[in-house]
Amino acid sequence: MHNADIAAPSAPTVKVALVTGSSRGIGAAIARRLAGDGFAVVVNYAGRVAAAEQVVRDIEAAGGRAIAVQADVADPAAVAALFDRAEAAFGGVDVLVNTAGVIQPGLVPIGDTDDALFDRLTDTNFKGTFNALRLAATRVRRGGRIVNLSTSVVGLALPGYAVYAATKAAVETMTNIFAKELRGREITVNAVAPGPTATDLFLDGKSPEQVAHLARMAPLERLGRPEDIADVVSFLAGPQGGWVNGQTLRVNGGIV
Repeated sequence: MHNADIAAPSAPTVKVALVTGSSRGIGAAIARRLAGDGFAVVVNYAGRVAAAEQVVRDIEAAGGRAIAVQADVADPAAVAALFDRAEAAFGGVDVLVNTAGVIQPGLVPIGDTDDALFDRLTDTNFKGTFNALRLAATRVRRGGRIVNLSTSVVGLALPGYAVYAATKAAVETMTNIFAKELRGREITVNAVAPGPTATDLFLDGKSPEQVAHLARMAPLERLGRPEDIADVVSFLAGPQGGWVNGQTLRVNGGIV
């Protein structure tokens, strides 16, 4: 038998994770964790290019593969271009994690919520997630995973967070329904709802007393860490999470 008659083994197909809003905080922790799990990672950012490039360098230094891609998730055309870049770089998308989001600047009752704040929250948290899910319906590969980020504020129903919580409640509803709409594709769709988590975005503008109070709310008496959330996303994105579908997992140390 000639060597030419022996078929060369095919190269393994790399699995690809697209993580929106992953230049810092929870999103960055998720990107690093999924890279450690063996995924090639698309690190999406809106404006913090240096931070996104640092996440890519961290992943590459640990032996992983990643690219940074700018896109405002509120813009449908930008999200389509984001999927295009992922497919051009790595061949497709197997896991979509919708982490991109904004929070309110402290407590803002409904009566004090202006149009600009309402639009900013809904454009990124609700429409941004919708934009990615709409494309995921046809562009996430068979057997893939979709994980949306919600918030435990939905369960806590804290006064002053109505609009923010409403955008995330919408995400939870879309999660449950989208899981049913993808019947036959072997794609799971779930949401993760963190509680108070020690990120720069969360800690910004809060006094040490406020932070200490929030840390005591959970029976475990600490703030969450970005890695706590990334661990759960890793589970949902991996083979062990394949029978969890259409659910919202509240990852908050027990506050609700």
